[in-house]
Amino acid sequence: MAEKVVPHFHNSNGIDAIKIGAKEFMCIGAKPPLDHPHVFLDMGADDNAICPYCSTLFQHDPNLKSNQSSPADCVWTPDAA
Repeated sequence: MAEKVVPHFHNSNGIDAIKIGAKEFMCIGAKPPLDHPHVFLDMGADDNAICPYCSTLFQHDPNLKSNQSSPADCVWTPDAA
């Protein structure tokens, strides 16, 4: 069983940029059922990443926890399997 859950974020509101507390995360595009393939993104040493599917710009904000975003409603929690 995985000990670390990779945070998932969505951009259902179609905003230009989302600030997040994680540097490794999944972008799902919009909320299901309108989501795109769930893409794992890793910012590495950078402070931002662009989703190759929906072009959302994700910006790292060290003041947020890894499972937080600004706007706050861009966090998505997958249903338990």
